[in-house]
Amino acid sequence: MIPIKILLVDDQNLIREGIKSLIHLRPDMLVVAEADDGTEVLNLITRCQPDILLLDIRMPQVSGQEVLKQLQTAGLNIPVLILTTFDDHELVLDCIKLGAKGYLRKDVSFDTLTQAIQNLTQGKTWIHPATSYRVDKARHQLQPTETPIFDELTDSEIQVLRLVAAGYSNHEIAAALFKSPGTIRNQVSSILNKLNVRDRTRAVLKALDLELI
Repeated sequence: MIPIKILLVDDQNLIREGIKSLIHLRPDMLVVAEADDGTEVLNLITRCQPDILLLDIRMPQVSGQEVLKQLQTAGLNIPVLILTTFDDHELVLDCIKLGAKGYLRKDVSFDTLTQAIQNLTQGKTWIHPATSYRVDKARHQLQPTETPIFDELTDSEIQVLRLVAAGYSNHEIAAALFKSPGTIRNQVSSILNKLNVRDRTRAVLKALDLELI
């Protein structure tokens, strides 16, 4: 088994050590290099040839956003999973516009992190849904029903649904994915139809229950 090679960049030493220790418990993943800011990222990518970059946004010298810009300029096409402490819609959207393929809060479970890593290395995306009090309350208010058969969502629709789950509007999603608001509106309508629900909140809840996102 060839392990997934990971470059880990985070300015908090404890975070890096914790993630690295957990990842090294798995035979299918390996941290091949690490850094505490974005200064040496391009050199590390060239030298270590990682399969994925786990990248913090807020770092003291070279930020995650600057790293993404450098990757674009250098033409380095490596999947980037953003790790951040806080939900900051503007920062996350900016990183997605700059080419990041995934976003996770640092307080997620290790299983979620490894699922995201696997998804990105398979050419997919991963946007961690923000389950707020409002969504949790709505979940409890829904009556349990049998799970009906639904049409399979496309990869593009899953990507849009993850952003919907993270709380972004159609216009924000359109800007992040470089699509028109009309296209996103049509995709959201298709998602609702396929999941047989009448609104975005129920689509997210159902997708979470079915482990689609």
